[in-house]
Amino acid sequence: MDIFSFTGYYTARIIYYGVSLESQSPQRWIVGVTGASGIRYAIRLIDALVDLEIETHAVFSDSAIRVLRDEEGLAISSSNLSAASLLNKESKSVTFYNSKDIGALIASGSAKMSGMVIIPCSMNTLGAIATGVHSHLVHRAADVTMKEARPLILVPRESPLSAIHLENMLKLSRLGVQIVPAMPGFYHRPKEIKDLIDMMVMKVLDAMKISNELTSRWQGS
Repeated sequence: MDIFSFTGYYTARIIYYGVSLESQSPQRWIVGVTGASGIRYAIRLIDALVDLEIETHAVFSDSAIRVLRDEEGLAISSSNLSAASLLNKESKSVTFYNSKDIGALIASGSAKMSGMVIIPCSMNTLGAIATGVHSHLVHRAADVTMKEARPLILVPRESPLSAIHLENMLKLSRLGVQIVPAMPGFYHRPKEIKDLIDMMVMKVLDAMKISNELTSRWQGS
């Protein structure tokens, strides 16, 4: 084996073992929550991740805290966010951050994370990520996720969409960001709002490559 063949073989071995070790490492996901309507999607996703015992790092923007109160009747401040206050159950697998804490763990690319989901993703946040301008920890964590080439999944919830919204989504999609709009299907014949929420969260978990069966899947005609 000549030196070039050996080098190629050795490099391939390193890449192979790197992928193998990465796939075996525990998953650590960031969940960003912003001020778009549909905060129940975020609550259900965090709840599902807790049930799956997946390490979760959650950050709510100030606008998300407002929507949490308006839509769910939960008057919780950033400093009081916890699994108990949000989900009515204790969990050691989820950590909450203040959106003003730019020195938080998830603000640095050196903190090894599996990726990030922003659910729901406001058009303000979408625009901030598309332009690389950030004003709080959700934006910063998303920027770090992109620069570290980790999966970034956005769940926009807005209607109708302007040309600016669509252009920002297209730009981010071309940069490798996955856009998973909050558009639940109906083929599972939902009977309650919870059924629609579970359908959407199932799609988000699928995008995260996390095995789940939150609701029935299409089995063909």
